[in-house]
Amino acid sequence: MKKDGELSENLEDYLEVILDLENTQKVARAKDIAEKLDIQRGSVTGGLKSLKIKGLINYEPYSFITLTPKGASIAQEISRRHHILSDFFSNVLQVDAETADATACRMEHAIDAVTMEKLVRFIDYIYTCPRTGQEWIQQFNKYCRTQGDDHETCRLCLKECNSKLQDK
Repeated sequence: MKKDGELSENLEDYLEVILDLENTQKVARAKDIAEKLDIQRGSVTGGLKSLKIKGLINYEPYSFITLTPKGASIAQEISRRHHILSDFFSNVLQVDAETADATACRMEHAIDAVTMEKLVRFIDYIYTCPRTGQEWIQQFNKYCRTQGDDHETCRLCLKECNSKLQDK
């Protein structure tokens, strides 16, 4: 159960969709939100009313819906978490795009700020540290494709890495 003032996953999804619609269409409409969330249009009204009461959206029935500055800030953070998680699953772990996106959508609501920032630092590290980088990620992907059973390749890779270090 969410603490007072915290948003449910559904309300966070509404904010994320409204942000996307504002970015692509300048404003959101209830029917567009329902379509993006794959829910009945009538189901959207309750969520919009709740977001309006919380001061996160500008909403009147039968009119356009826009985010307030506070709502936009929350929506941008939700979207940021989603993109970081989805990119990590796709680009580092090599999860297919559809699964990566669906998993990121579920996790974006649960991950706490400290863990998220440590993940961001880890991603930055694996792309920038000379001991890791793109080659390291490619080797990890190769390791995954062989189900981790190709230990001879790991031994050869280790020899190659040691050789590179000794050359420096």
